[in-house]
Amino acid sequence: MTTALNGLKILDFSTLLPGPFATMYLADMGAEVIHIESPSRPDLVRIMPPYANGQATSHSYLNRNKQSIALDLKDPASIDLIKSKISEFDIVVEQFRPDVMQRLGLDYATLSAINPRLIYCSITGYGQTGSYKDRAGHDINYLALSGIMGHSGRVQSGPPPLGIQIADVAGGSLHAVIGILAAVVERSQSGQGQYIDISMTDCVAGLNSMAASASLAANVVQQPEQAILNGGSFYDYYLTKDGRYMSVGSLEPQFMTGLAAALDLPILLEKGASFHPEGRQLVKQALADQFKTQDYAHWHHVFAALDVCVEPVLSLEEALHTPLAVERGWVVDVPLSEQTDQTEPQLACPIKFSRSQPRYDFIAQGLGDGKW
Repeated sequence: MTTALNGLKILDFSTLLPGPFATMYLADMGAEVIHIESPSRPDLVRIMPPYANGQATSHSYLNRNKQSIALDLKDPASIDLIKSKISEFDIVVEQFRPDVMQRLGLDYATLSAINPRLIYCSITGYGQTGSYKDRAGHDINYLALSGIMGHSGRVQSGPPPLGIQIADVAGGSLHAVIGILAAVVERSQSGQGQYIDISMTDCVAGLNSMAASASLAANVVQQPEQAILNGGSFYDYYLTKDGRYMSVGSLEPQFMTGLAAALDLPILLEKGASFHPEGRQLVKQALADQFKTQDYAHWHHVFAALDVCVEPVLSLEEALHTPLAVERGWVVDVPLSEQTDQTEPQLACPIKFSRSQPRYDFIAQGLGDGKW
């Protein structure tokens, strides 16, 4: 089996979610990741319930394929050890507040003087510069400041609390992976490493994409339930008779025609295609009334046979066991260690290569159980 990133070696100082998720993807794709952890202040994800096989499930997942090394970074001997080994590494990932690594003597300037090919990625809430750089924050705050929550949710109920961490993962983790791999490609040409400053707020603001382009170039004010894709059209979720939901995304004419036929709602073709404000609420109310006439199972059955961009809203437990999940390999059994055949089910790496394969060597190790 070949892995896409075989040969890359990463020194990971990160905790919680953004950094560990990024380095997990890199490890899945073949990079060797050495995870440095405090022996006295464990990562909160290590102790966050629920638990399985003697460990927190989130920790077991986020730190799979990584070697856990326990080092006290306040001990000069630990700093000396890291510096003695830094020439072996391609990449450093850290997630401390700005200036912490400099105070420890492990900043980019210091380490790149030893290893000029070093790629060094810092992930923070607000970046390494600006008036917010030392400010504390969490995913909900980054989403709030990015503008995303200002045009999401309902007019009556406000911004929605989400079930996943968009800024942490889509903002911090995945942009860090993109930046790191881009720097690896650039290094192959220049022979030099470089510093990467990832602000979760910067990155998640970039996810505004279509809404921001409309606001900046056309001065279109973005408000909840006003645009086509944020609840301002029939592109929305609809309650069934038994309290479940169906998602309707039938925007294109051929899908709209199929939806109108399936629900016997000619008003869709009269008012829906225009997306004019006066027709939007009429169409949405007609759809809402129709979906409430039957239960979830009925609508699931009806639209399973049609290709009109209507799908059921599944619970996570349902989603992970659908034919789609099985066919696409969403879940993989990961060994508890390299010495056992016992496994734990985890989310698989979703990136599919034609030749390279992801690796799943073991779930997260116990604190300090790894080797350099």
